[in-house]
Amino acid sequence: MKILCVSDQIDPLVYSTQAKERFSDIDLILCAGDLPSDYIDFIVSTLNRQTYFIFGNHNLSEFGYYHKQKKHSGAHPTWGDLQRTELDMRGNFGAIYAGFKALRDKTIRITLPNGKTRPLLIAGASGSIRYNNGLNQYTNRQMFIKLLALLPALIINRIRYGTYLDIFLTHASPRHIHDKEDPCHRGFDCFNWFIHHFQPTFLVHGHIHLYDMNSPRVTQVGKTTVVNAYSHTILELNEASGRSVQTEETE
Repeated sequence: MKILCVSDQIDPLVYSTQAKERFSDIDLILCAGDLPSDYIDFIVSTLNRQTYFIFGNHNLSEFGYYHKQKKHSGAHPTWGDLQRTELDMRGNFGAIYAGFKALRDKTIRITLPNGKTRPLLIAGASGSIRYNNGLNQYTNRQMFIKLLALLPALIINRIRYGTYLDIFLTHASPRHIHDKEDPCHRGFDCFNWFIHHFQPTFLVHGHIHLYDMNSPRVTQVGKTTVVNAYSHTILELNEASGRSVQTEETE
């Protein structure tokens, strides 16, 4: 399974009349935040593949449509929020919102070693560390509470499918993995806790701009491959083993 990951920057290789041919073998698209909705709409309409997105700390004009009852106080979602249907979650640009939800995508099947299949298991977390009390910014404690709200769905995944999660889609990175020391770009400590306990195959994040292409894009943390989706990159999910293959760097 090939996965196109994008975040933070409109990439001319993606926003192109050649995109359909260039990414013809893509099976899934992940948008890791700070992208305008018309760019996501272009990707969805051009590539016509299942697309998931979360919000970052910028480009939040659509944020209120997905969090109508929530202020930026860090209030965590209810179990009812996590159980919304795909139709409810799909925005007016055709992508599915994964922020603070644990989802089972029955349209994308993972083939197990015994030949049986199961849904792709994906969860997401919008926003960044709180640095100026802006919208969609959270303290580490507030984000940890949001992650705790995902536990019932993750436990059901483990019981039903033998694993908690395939993909954790975030905007911010885990603390001390790809993050920076300035107040805006510090990662969340609780994401490290999440990796340790639930071991998703991939944690895909944005937020950290790769101005220096020598900066690491991919870091292995236990069984989880942490990937910076800045601009665009391509992942492969080896369904037989459930593990990741080396990412394709942005051209």
